[in-house]
Amino acid sequence: MNIEIDVQMPDLSFIRLCESRYGVNRGVYNAIDQWFYEQGWIDIVNRRKTILSFLARQARQPFGHGGLSSKLQEYCNLKGECS
Repeated sequence: MNIEIDVQMPDLSFIRLCESRYGVNRGVYNAIDQWFYEQGWIDIVNRRKTILSFLARQARQPFGHGGLSSKLQEYCNLKGECS
């Protein structure tokens, strides 16, 4: 695993990486990507690094109904980097 290479992948390849490594489907990935974008992660490379960090902390746990937003907010509160 080389994060510097992973974040440079084309979109579909990156989404497939997230799916295979973390069990996240395209819809969940898109929701995570959108959420971080709305929180101010405009730069795609930094946002992808943040997404990988977030997913690594979740350890393939299902988010459940409404659980994704709370996990994202919890992650940001832990990191102190969200608005």
